[in-house]
Amino acid sequence: MSSKSTQHAAIEEVVVIGTGFIGLPLALVLAEEGTKVYGVDIDENLVEAINDASLRLNDGEFQSRLESEAVQANLEASTEPKGGDAFVISVPTPLEEPSKSPDLSYVEAAVESIIPHLEGGELINIESTIPPLTCENHIVPLLEDAGFEPGVDVQLAHSPERILPGNVFEEIVANDRVIGGIDEASARRAAKIYEPFLEGEIYFTDLVSAELCKLMENTFRDVNVALANEFALIGEEMDVDMHHVIDIANKHPRVDILKPGIGVGGHCLPVDPWFLNEVDPEHTNLITTARRINDKMPDVTAKKIRRAVAHYDNPKIVALGAAYKPNTDDQRNSPAQKIVESLLLDGYDIVHYDRHIEEMEYDDLQSVLDGEQPDVVVQLVPHDDTVSELNEIQSEFDEREIELLQFGESRTPSLPTT
Repeated sequence: MSSKSTQHAAIEEVVVIGTGFIGLPLALVLAEEGTKVYGVDIDENLVEAINDASLRLNDGEFQSRLESEAVQANLEASTEPKGGDAFVISVPTPLEEPSKSPDLSYVEAAVESIIPHLEGGELINIESTIPPLTCENHIVPLLEDAGFEPGVDVQLAHSPERILPGNVFEEIVANDRVIGGIDEASARRAAKIYEPFLEGEIYFTDLVSAELCKLMENTFRDVNVALANEFALIGEEMDVDMHHVIDIANKHPRVDILKPGIGVGGHCLPVDPWFLNEVDPEHTNLITTARRINDKMPDVTAKKIRRAVAHYDNPKIVALGAAYKPNTDDQRNSPAQKIVESLLLDGYDIVHYDRHIEEMEYDDLQSVLDGEQPDVVVQLVPHDDTVSELNEIQSEFDEREIELLQFGESRTPSLPTT
């Protein structure tokens, strides 16, 4: 059966390999639209929680969708794969340390796990973020060694995920999709997975272009964050609030400088630039320099805190924010956690709170101040609700002589326009 002959074949059952941050939202929206979904994960507790609709996340939307009638009817999870019309690979691609080389073992293991369930005519769609040429040099040989020629016996596509933690369900529906295929028929059939729910556009290309596209998107942002962070370091040497300077520089119609911060976290931005370095280290000098700038920002921030509290003998510090970015509970590669860990290693008396993370949440800041009696409060992650609450109880800091250090927020008034 050729790939072209199955281009228009219906996709009635999708097997999602990896039901984590990316795979589970896809499984949920597919099930809501009536597609039969079989979710596969090596985490037995996660599988049980999905089947029992008892997933405990600090995100009510996940739970409500999991409990919906459509999802209960159409989604089943297991630790072992089974056959289906399409397989979506959505597993991690971490970095090996200290080499910063991509670890493709999870992707390769996922593909190997579905091979016994292939009969011919199925679609294999890689959603995991992967280095350029991964499909050509790793996935295709695995399938060929098992007797399946991609583009002839089975279809092969790559549609990298492009969603942001904290806004998952809106973005999975609204964002445009890039789909690369080993041939046009594979790409067109992969689109059938997303068409039931997708409101964004679909752009078709080849496999390598799709692999590159996702890495370029994240590397672009990482490099621009590094530029903003370097601006902030320059401003600090001159005792200038660079958040404020960036605000007014951005009044220029062709300038859009990002905000500096305490570092870059999450699973994508700190990782993906190294995938480009892996395939062409000769031409990634700017990219790797930006990575190193962003990687050092947690240490830079920890030094700022040490200097700010140096006049205390033994300061009690409350740190607010442990997620890697505002308004989410995602802690992967969190700069805030690296900062707190560094201060703890130095022997500082520091407690860490984040109302978006279940094991670190608190009722209100007033109760934190009453209970901890801190000398210093450090806002590391500017969650909207945290910033708002800090503004509401600002007088408490003045009355109690509690020092407040805020990172990621400009506190200098704008200059007058006349």
